[in-house]
Amino acid sequence: MWQAIAEHINSELDIDFYLEQKQQLSGGSINLAWHISGAGQHFFVKINQREQAEQFDTEVLSLQALQQAQSITVPKVICNGHSLDKAFLVLQYLPFQGETEAGWRNLAQQLALLHKKHDQAMYGFDWDNMLGATVQPNKWQSNWSSFFSEQRIGWLLQLLLEQGFGFGNIDQLVEQCRQRLQHYQPAPSLLHGDLWRGNVGFVGDNPAVFDPACYYGDRETDLAYTTLFGRFPEPFYQVYQELYPLDKAYSDRKDLYNLYHVLNHAYLFRGAYLVQAQELIKQLFH
Repeated sequence: MWQAIAEHINSELDIDFYLEQKQQLSGGSINLAWHISGAGQHFFVKINQREQAEQFDTEVLSLQALQQAQSITVPKVICNGHSLDKAFLVLQYLPFQGETEAGWRNLAQQLALLHKKHDQAMYGFDWDNMLGATVQPNKWQSNWSSFFSEQRIGWLLQLLLEQGFGFGNIDQLVEQCRQRLQHYQPAPSLLHGDLWRGNVGFVGDNPAVFDPACYYGDRETDLAYTTLFGRFPEPFYQVYQELYPLDKAYSDRKDLYNLYHVLNHAYLFRGAYLVQAQELIKQLFH
């Protein structure tokens, strides 16, 4: 496998890379992560079973969409492929260090710049992709309340029901969600889609984001998720608010948007997330 990875790197970059060192990195719950190096070259490699190759294909598309937006820093895609039994994704290696206040301020600036670009009239993406290990549908729709209620909340409620976890009448919950958003039609922004602290790193004061699940939607969904599992530091929100102020009603929608991520965690990890999802649905819809 490592030979196949080295050959892919050499073919893509037209260099003579050979593997001297590899170090497994911690943090990945879905893929194995490695830092590999040789002849002064460094790369970040994700590895999974060959059946997961499509997951890496969609991650490449999200990273490329963010890179093309030229607003926010992401690791450059080197190549992806598979050996006989493994799939792999090779990215630029970024030597992440500790976070800094200036880094968080810079991240807010970059994110606001990304969200301000409204070059798409509809909600969705050209491809379905993955939120963690969950398929994320992105069929284009012109109505935000329909898109979010059907392709986000309804989709995961159905996946959970198929696992034996019901949270009530799905059609009814989807309609309640749609009604809460029916008079709200935000300008579609390109979203990171999975923006929490674990997907942010810093090289000095220079931030970078990774593991995206991109689509065009309401920018508030990105901001909401930054508050769910350990808020970003306050300077981040101060700078974002200065550059691209949030609607006053954002606080009314924040928990609804985070329901999507709570449902996804319930689907992937069960346990306390199932209880959290039940309580949040009760709070939002009853």
